[in-house]
Amino acid sequence: MGMRGDRVEIVVDTGGGVRVYDVVASRAGRRVEITSGRGVVEVTEVTRSGTPVRTARFMTGRVVALVEHPAGGQPTEHTP
Repeated sequence: MGMRGDRVEIVVDTGGGVRVYDVVASRAGRRVEITSGRGVVEVTEVTRSGTPVRTARFMTGRVVALVEHPAGGQPTEHTP
């Protein structure tokens, strides 16, 4: 499963509530990709050439929602 967006919100269950993390493509031409596997969701900002800039990792069992905010598009919610 691979998804792309310019901004992705990750809603995580902390055990005592929820916390929202934002991963934003910091420069024009960059994108944010979401991948999941082996019990981990990875949200990675990548450059135009595909080089990872930074990655946030979350345990799949703790992720409540992933919301993509593509440039100029409608937000898309993904259930893990």
